[in-house]
Amino acid sequence: MKILLAILILILFVLQYKLWFGDGSLSEVVQLSRELEIQKSKLRDLEARNKILEAQVLDLQNGLDAFEEKARNDLGMIKRGETFIQLIPQEADGGNAQ
Repeated sequence: MKILLAILILILFVLQYKLWFGDGSLSEVVQLSRELEIQKSKLRDLEARNKILEAQVLDLQNGLDAFEEKARNDLGMIKRGETFIQLIPQEADGGNAQ
């Protein structure tokens, strides 16, 4: 009976060792869970970025409106036949106009 009890205790220690320190241990599972959450967060960020890029690609594929808007806003370009008018805000000099 003592031998059986000793064998069962030995098996218990071996199983406990594997649970805490072996492959698939609790600490490894916790670490992998943390890494999984980090990867999920990165994936969400990349999916949002991809949606933005996809929308830009569709805009560029669907016509010249996006090209024209970008050229006008970023480069200050105008069409042929248009007149460029730049309004300069009046500076507040305290009423001293010359």
